[in-house]
Amino acid sequence: MLIKISEGAPYGVATGADGAVWFTLVHQGMVGRLVPGEEPSFHRLDPADGGPTVIAPGADGAMWFTEYQGDRVGRITPEFEVTSYEAEAPYGMAAGPDGAMWYTCMRSDKIGRIGAGGERDEFAVPVEGGMPSGIAAGADGALWFTLNQAGAVGRITPGGEVTVHPLPTEGAAPVHITAGPDGALWFAEIGAGQVGRVDPAGKVTEHPLPDRACRPHAIVTGPDGALWFTEWAASRLGRITVDGAISEFELPGSEPHGLATGPDGAIWVAMESGGLARVMPDRLAGRFVVD
Repeated sequence: MLIKISEGAPYGVATGADGAVWFTLVHQGMVGRLVPGEEPSFHRLDPADGGPTVIAPGADGAMWFTEYQGDRVGRITPEFEVTSYEAEAPYGMAAGPDGAMWYTCMRSDKIGRIGAGGERDEFAVPVEGGMPSGIAAGADGALWFTLNQAGAVGRITPGGEVTVHPLPTEGAAPVHITAGPDGALWFAEIGAGQVGRVDPAGKVTEHPLPDRACRPHAIVTGPDGALWFTEWAASRLGRITVDGAISEFELPGSEPHGLATGPDGAIWVAMESGGLARVMPDRLAGRFVVD
């Protein structure tokens, strides 16, 4: 099912503690909220020039999002009350095990942290021009992030200690990363057409996709115990099991970016062409079912 969003171009999507699906409209400077089965509502940011991209739930019950072009990190409540914090070219965003929100700074090679009281810290990544991109909390109590231009995956502890693990494939250009059901971190290699896996010890495994030119972008753990990912250039949704079995599904619309497991157990995909695609995993048959 495709829910058309005539107000703009969805980019990031996430489920909030309020049971709603939240999404960003990157070109319109807006954040949207949708309760499954109801009409979406929208809030235009002020200023609206920031290009809101990634959105993630916080431990405080609010949603947090990055504005890469506006050099801001934002916090928005279910009542659409917004607080903004300065940050240089933020992109990835995730809640950390310490109750703070962590984000990547793509231009300055730093990882940022915002505490519950708004206090900020930034930690340098020891790879110049690495372009930190996606970030996710791991099962090991650390944050894991991708280095898009360095072809690497990094790990940072809540205290700021950074370790970097280079990827085997040249030009992999990893983007988003997520905690997998197997205790490892899984990530999308947009440059190599692969899905990667790194275990807590730093061992990397890469899985080539059937279409190496599909440009995998975002990845998330689904309710069926598999990893789901978007294929931006091919307008497809992919699924990979922890054993490496891959299947794919054609999506309505084009340019799928972020995706999330919704409060209804479906996979929600942000289509920059103007919609939210809802796909329900069929856990028994191992198939894709579009309702």
